[in-house]
Amino acid sequence: MGRFLRKGVLFTLLFAGLVAPASADPIIMLLLSVARQIAEAQANKPAAPVVLPEMSRYYPGTTVEPEHLKSLIDDCFIYLSFDQRREIFNSLNAALLDPRNAAVRGTMIEYFASKALTIRAAQQQLANLSWQDKERLANEFRQEVATLPAEDQAELGKLLRSGMLPVPSDFNQLLIAAFDAR
Repeated sequence: MGRFLRKGVLFTLLFAGLVAPASADPIIMLLLSVARQIAEAQANKPAAPVVLPEMSRYYPGTTVEPEHLKSLIDDCFIYLSFDQRREIFNSLNAALLDPRNAAVRGTMIEYFASKALTIRAAQQQLANLSWQDKERLANEFRQEVATLPAEDQAELGKLLRSGMLPVPSDFNQLLIAAFDAR
């Protein structure tokens, strides 16, 4: 232990430049000089505060913030009202904060995000359809609705009129007209 300590002190003195052995290799001296300059620069540099993320902002065990989910909901469920989107967020938020769901929290977030993005992609595809394609789909919808039982037709009518289906508003109006024409 004493030998180790002596070598440590000797190295420290060499490193600090207090002792300059005459027989030292020029490359070692260059490396020691560079090391000394780096050490001095670091010593003179003001210490930057270490910024740690505030973990209370994230769902426990994840790196997802509630604000990210709010944005995802607002971006993917544009056909819903503000209150409906807030209700979705509140329900999802409560489920994610429930300690009983700790083991599946990440999976829940991934599943929700996947479904939300799928809905958004479908909305964009429907929005990009030509008016003739939308009318053709509405006509096919009318024919399919006619084959449903009366209870299912009534439920579907409520969904259409409430704007709860993930379709663009102009296409929703076409579907309502097709539903009423059955």
